[in-house]
Amino acid sequence: MKPNLVIGGGIVGLYTAYYLLQQGEEVEILDQGEMEVNCSTGNAGMIVPSHIVPLASPGMIAKGFSWMLSSKSPFYIQPRLDRRLVDWCMLFYRHSTLQHVKKSIPSLKALSLLSRQLYVDFVAEHGDNGIQLQEKGLLMLYQTKEGEKEEREFSHLARANGLQVEVLGSEDIQRLEPNVEVRARGGIYFPEDAHLSPADLHRYLKGYLIKRGVKIHTNRAVRGFDKQGDMVTAVQTDKGSIPCGQLMICAGAWSGDLAKMLGFRLPMMGGKGYSFELPNQPQLQQASILTEARVSQSPYGPKVRFGGTMEISNQPQKINLNRVQGIFDAISRYYPDFRAEFPADQQIWSGLRPCSPDGLPYIGKSPRWTNVCFGTGHSMMGLSLAPATGKLLAQIAHHQSPSCPLEGFVVDRFC
Repeated sequence: MKPNLVIGGGIVGLYTAYYLLQQGEEVEILDQGEMEVNCSTGNAGMIVPSHIVPLASPGMIAKGFSWMLSSKSPFYIQPRLDRRLVDWCMLFYRHSTLQHVKKSIPSLKALSLLSRQLYVDFVAEHGDNGIQLQEKGLLMLYQTKEGEKEEREFSHLARANGLQVEVLGSEDIQRLEPNVEVRARGGIYFPEDAHLSPADLHRYLKGYLIKRGVKIHTNRAVRGFDKQGDMVTAVQTDKGSIPCGQLMICAGAWSGDLAKMLGFRLPMMGGKGYSFELPNQPQLQQASILTEARVSQSPYGPKVRFGGTMEISNQPQKINLNRVQGIFDAISRYYPDFRAEFPADQQIWSGLRPCSPDGLPYIGKSPRWTNVCFGTGHSMMGLSLAPATGKLLAQIAHHQSPSCPLEGFVVDRFC
């Protein structure tokens, strides 16, 4: 019996292996690097059922063009001659409509709520183990009239779709952050959201899988696939061939390249993000998004992580310090007495988020190959949606009814 093979050692891949293991399967994981250096360890750690609107939505095109005029802005596309980039941008443009948003909301909401519950269940079963799951909600802070209008409109949309929402004034916000002044006109509070320590979750889950007998192949670049009939029988790597029964591709921004090797189209671009940790002084209490700056802030006791930007780039290792400066500058604008020093180079994390052109993940069976599934394209919500994605892929592999609808996430929707 060949093992189930998961390509990708990020949080989506680890949770896929976890739920396959719960089904009694033999599981192996293959990763092109050391696993720890990916978006799963450097993200904001937010679990956000509130994020029911896909990245491709009305207004994003206009915002994107205006942001590209500033080197410190939240969004940037590196100009280059790249047919894949042109195709991706055209698809993104076509999907940035109100109709697409309305159609996507039920699918994203169901997936997010399932994932949040799975996180709660996971911690209840395994204990904290440094994961630091904090069910404190998420605060969207705004400073301008335009920001207030946008966030209040979204609060109406979220409430109409059954989410818990609270509109807060500046005094309410200050009660949530008693240790530091918050400069904000107001905020929208989503009490059902949560956050955790992403690196500690990844560390614990990887260790748990190894203890349960999961074999992990690191630093293996995929070169191709062995095929027989309508099945993939093995993965060819630069260090030999690895046989597989079920094949789960959870390779983040590189999943599109693997789909090409399998003979079909999976539009994907890497959206580079940056983050850094600072001493939490004075201590922030509440996970927040600084909406005008598009910066996230996640406190973990004595440490706090700030992150942001979306840079569509083919240079994953290059750090653009102007973009990091944009994140850093937002701290004093919203928290004027927070003591922050610009991070040293070695403190700055960057990674490529896997972005589909319609802002929805790819979850489900691949075209052509009966034993191949994909779980990727989660953009900035990989950690938030990881448990649900892993559980759904394990259910698909065992021909079980999925725990939530998959219609919005079909893998071959652009074929």
